[in-house]
Amino acid sequence: MTAAVQNSPNLAVNLVNGILAIKPLANLAKHQARQMMIKRAERIGVPWTKEVEKLQARDWSTDLTQIQNPQVSYPDYYFHEFHAYEDGNLGWKPAFELEVAARTVHAGIWQDTGAKGDAQLRQSYHEILKAQLPNSPQDILDLACGVGLSTFSLQEVYPQAKITGLDLSPYFLAVANYRAQQRQANIDWVHAAAESTGLPDASFDLVSIFLLCHELPQVPTRQIFAEARRLLRPDGHLAIMDMNPQSEIYKKMPPYILTLLKSTEPYLDEYFSLDIGQALVEAGFHTPTITSNSPRHRTVIAQVRE
Repeated sequence: MTAAVQNSPNLAVNLVNGILAIKPLANLAKHQARQMMIKRAERIGVPWTKEVEKLQARDWSTDLTQIQNPQVSYPDYYFHEFHAYEDGNLGWKPAFELEVAARTVHAGIWQDTGAKGDAQLRQSYHEILKAQLPNSPQDILDLACGVGLSTFSLQEVYPQAKITGLDLSPYFLAVANYRAQQRQANIDWVHAAAESTGLPDASFDLVSIFLLCHELPQVPTRQIFAEARRLLRPDGHLAIMDMNPQSEIYKKMPPYILTLLKSTEPYLDEYFSLDIGQALVEAGFHTPTITSNSPRHRTVIAQVRE
């Protein structure tokens, strides 16, 4: 009886892996999961369908041309399927759905927050930033800014700062630029890889990375830390908000559920096994502070080491 109980998680994991390995079954599972996500969004007050249709109705050709850097070279890992999108982040569908998806996914972080969970997650990160940064940064780089959700939030916290948003997806950046125009926000958008930005040395006081590292293999993660060190001025800070591998939620998560999660986050194992503190020290930072800012997220802040 004991052996059967001990083996059952492995059986569940193997069953899930077997299903995901069969393309038609995997596609069906993703379709069902997607429909459940949309229904949940509508139920908690996130108008998923309406918001996406509004974005789809625009002609984005000019927006894309204006923002896209034709010289950008995409690393191999970026072509992997992310979040059940076959083209990963290189397409309009993930760009149009990122805002509503964030509000839907983060609705479950705290009880009774509903669609406000995403805003609360960002606020929890910013409160740690304000408490630990000795001075308000004047030049901020938002690495992997997506469609600008993290960028606009940083601008609200530091309205006096000059802010740059950088992302590898021109589709995300086109939506970000459109949202900036709606907000009349003055933000510089850069289409480039986070590990090779092409930006000048020592040009920022703060580099912020919001929910990126769990989507990366360890090699580019370390390269990004080194690039952030190059971009930061003396006494500058790198701040990272991401999943917390030490969270009790992940430690107690049933193996088959974690396997399903990994099916949409292909590099999660590498992230969970990364010693982020040691990696930052090796990149030229002081030993970072690591603070829990939600039941399943952490904020890591590291200062440049001379």
